[in-house]
Amino acid sequence: MLVLLAGIFVVHIATVIMLFVSTIANVWMVSNNGTVSVGLWKNCTTDNGCQGDLSYGGEDALKTVQAFMILSIIFSVISLVVFVFQLFTMEKGNRFFLSGATMLVCWLCILVGASIYTNHYANGSKTGVQESHHGYSFILSWICFCFSLIIGFLYLVLRKK
Repeated sequence: MLVLLAGIFVVHIATVIMLFVSTIANVWMVSNNGTVSVGLWKNCTTDNGCQGDLSYGGEDALKTVQAFMILSIIFSVISLVVFVFQLFTMEKGNRFFLSGATMLVCWLCILVGASIYTNHYANGSKTGVQESHHGYSFILSWICFCFSLIIGFLYLVLRKK
């Protein structure tokens, strides 16, 4: 049981780190020649570095993606803290309902944020990068989506023995 709890804890920490990286890094879309990358916050080129604001930065869809990705980080960290707190204060035989529910809220935030980005910006028409592919930040956000769902369900069914 201790190995299972340690494994879940390590995957949860990895998910938090990947959420930070995917939200902060400006590599959601990358041009096919590799000279331009677009993120949630800035446009980056190999020649000029990262520029100020995005040309479409005022759009509500992008602001929504930014907000939901930040909320997912917050809920993931809260879930981790609640898990550690419950680990030491909860009686044996109880389930980690609160940490599981908080992690599922994190999962929902990732789902909304990544889905809106996919719908509005993944084809490259609004980002200004027509011939492009998904960057590692975009892929990390979907990996975190899967991990947070798995961790959330594991917390819900996990009993402290």
